[in-house]
Amino acid sequence: MFNKILIANRGEIALRIVRCCKEMGIETVVVHSTADANGMAVRMADESVCIGPAPGRLSYLNIPAILSAAALTNADAIHPGIGFLAENEEFCRMVGEHGHTFIGPAPEHIAKMGDKAVAKDTMKALGLPLIPGSPGIVKNADDGLKIAKECGFPVLIKAVAGGGGKGMKVARSEGEFKSCFSMASAEAKAAFGNGDVYIEKYLSHPRHIEVQVIGDMYGNAVHLGERDCSIQRNHQKVVEECPSPALTAAQRKEVGELAASCVRKMKYLGVGTMEFLFEDGKFYFLEMNTRLQVEHPITEMVTGIDLVREQILVAAGKKLSFRQEDVKFNGHSIECRINAEHPETFIPSPGKVHRFHAPGGLGVRVDSALYDGYAVPPTYDSLVAKIVVHAASREEAMMRMERALEETVIEGINTNIPLHLRILQEPDFRTGQYNIHWLEKFLSGNKEEQKKAAS
Repeated sequence: MFNKILIANRGEIALRIVRCCKEMGIETVVVHSTADANGMAVRMADESVCIGPAPGRLSYLNIPAILSAAALTNADAIHPGIGFLAENEEFCRMVGEHGHTFIGPAPEHIAKMGDKAVAKDTMKALGLPLIPGSPGIVKNADDGLKIAKECGFPVLIKAVAGGGGKGMKVARSEGEFKSCFSMASAEAKAAFGNGDVYIEKYLSHPRHIEVQVIGDMYGNAVHLGERDCSIQRNHQKVVEECPSPALTAAQRKEVGELAASCVRKMKYLGVGTMEFLFEDGKFYFLEMNTRLQVEHPITEMVTGIDLVREQILVAAGKKLSFRQEDVKFNGHSIECRINAEHPETFIPSPGKVHRFHAPGGLGVRVDSALYDGYAVPPTYDSLVAKIVVHAASREEAMMRMERALEETVIEGINTNIPLHLRILQEPDFRTGQYNIHWLEKFLSGNKEEQKKAAS
């Protein structure tokens, strides 16, 4: 087992990993930028090392600085957390070359799943159903148009190296295809340094269903059920729940076994998430995230399994501590992502938190690095807390979440808590009748109503 783990991340996920390590008796080192010198994870870690100024490219993406910190503190392993270098093949490889263990999958799996076109080819060969589209990268708009006509409009043009909704455009007709193709490619080039795109059929009312998987180095692999992440804005998840209210028991079993089988065949090590679009009773593989997910707590609440602990154990060479038949699903869990942003305009709201009071009570979990007097920096993602609830039923979980949100106090900055309360009160959400387009239509409708009221 590791004696010391360096955590190459920040905020609530760095704190989450520190807490797990403390419970396992493992010492921790947290690296940080100058902007995060007073972060809660930095305060709680056994050691901390400043690796650069606020911009991520000069600190959390600074591979030489992170490796130097690991060597300086004699860390056995490096946990990349979520985002930043968590899915960087080069970083993973260099961690091993410098004598440390990367807490995550092998570099070849990161590389395969990081290239969306290669990932689709890989999963197709392993038996997963794909959305109709191009067999790989589409080099030019003329070739793309031919493929789009075969698929039938509308089509989605997506960056091969994409994520977070960047490099993604919907072409609804032949007339607008070429301009959408050019925009998607240019946006991908600017965001990722790679302008390659591929094309797939645009689904009109899909759910976003993802399956949590984990494998060890001995060929064992299991799934831990699915999460429904369909409440999204600008392709960014806002609310997640587990299990999905849209699936039958048979569909749940089908997608779970599909995902676990692929992980087993890949000989995948560590935690990962297989993401699918689900429409009209059919699953279509979307992508695989080769890391811990922001929304992992809802899986933990329903299964009782500590994913970070298991992630560390399998990275240290241990066998999975449970088999598929040992995984039991209990009740329902919902997570609301609390962002430092205006709840209507979504303008970021960094600044000092004058007062923070987290909700409590039975079945409530808060993952956050906030505290009274903490200054939310303007440099990073706006996520400041995750409020997670668990209850025996979905109805009870919704009621518990509403109570928890009303109990939460974050003063000094704007947050999207009012938006979450509105979502929870909507009949479509209450009945589980939503898809990945629902939230944006809901917000657009509210804006139209506001304009009418103002006139």
